[in-house]
Amino acid sequence: MSLTAEEIDDINLLIQYDLANTQAGLKIHQREASATTVETAARLHQRGLTTMDDGGYLTSLGLEAAEHAQALVTILRAK
Repeated sequence: MSLTAEEIDDINLLIQYDLANTQAGLKIHQREASATTVETAARLHQRGLTTMDDGGYLTSLGLEAAEHAQALVTILRAK
């Protein structure tokens, strides 16, 4: 089983969230961000992981997903 490019993009955006501060969200500026990033942000919102289609804050489901994503990256990067 391999991850799709969209799934990798989703993970990459989720790991951008600061889990130490749930009051810190992300703002994806459509004029400055790549089309892929804009699409990813919208997709995470459609799945109920974020509060806004341009980033926003993590929902409770999004927080759980981001925690798992960040834990996975930490494990994979361990030496």
